[in-house]
Amino acid sequence: MSTNKELLAKGVKYLFAALPLMFIGPSVMYNAFMNKNNNWHYLVLVVGCAICIGAVFLAFKGIKTITDSIFNDGN
Repeated sequence: MSTNKELLAKGVKYLFAALPLMFIGPSVMYNAFMNKNNNWHYLVLVVGCAICIGAVFLAFKGIKTITDSIFNDGN
């Protein structure tokens, strides 16, 4: 049982891409909630939610790719 190193590197890249989004998304959402009197409130809130959803998606995709690289039996 050997590890597919190319697939493992791809999974780690997904996780590294998700890491900054995990901090940027909540910061953007916090900014939207602090500026409720601004006309751009809802647009900034939607962008923050999209960034958070993208972070979760990339994190799950990275973890799945890493587990596939470790536990793949060569089929």
